Amino acid sequence: MPTTRILRYIEFSLRCYVCTMLTSYGVGKILGGQFYRKGNIPEAIAQTKLLDVTGFDLAWTFFGYSEAYVFFIGVSQIIGSVLLLFNRTKLLGALVLVPVLLNIIMVDLTFQISWGALMSACIYLSSLLVVLWLNKRRILKALQVLTGEGRVIGMRRKWMPWAVAMIAVAVLITVENTLLNWVGR
Repeated sequence: MPTTRILRYIEFSLRCYVCTMLTSYGVGKILGGQFYRKGNIPEAIAQTKLLDVTGFDLAWTFFGYSEAYVFFIGVSQIIGSVLLLFNRTKLLGALVLVPVLLNIIMVDLTFQISWGALMSACIYLSSLLVVLWLNKRRILKALQVLTGEGRVIGMRRKWMPWAVAMIAVAVLITVENTLLNWVGR
């Protein structure tokens, strides 16, 4: 069996694996199987002073506070996972899921969620990085198209968008701060 075919099978297997796992987590979030939701906080945690709450319990209560946020994260995991399944959308799926997984890893680390959860998230992220690595030519080609690499731009054309953008940013910051001072922070 040629190496290229083996690599395609490995890539597809990794994509299916990540899709299966992250879809199950996404569905679990939407159906209420993850996080402490309003009205469903364990009594022991509800009675604990905020200073005495563990990082895990604090994170789970915080994330469960907003149904919209839980739904957003769950749907992001499901959509990114489904996109992974198809060759045309696999890179888009990976680009959706990499930031989601980086956030999960940071939450697991900083709130001491669990070593098992951290390890799983790292495995999923590593799987996606392998998929991205195996598609590096397509990614580089897309980046060249997006950045216009190889195009010759005159000096005036090169700095003009930056100058306009800096002026626009200054105006927008001024307007934003004026509005914030007017309505109150």
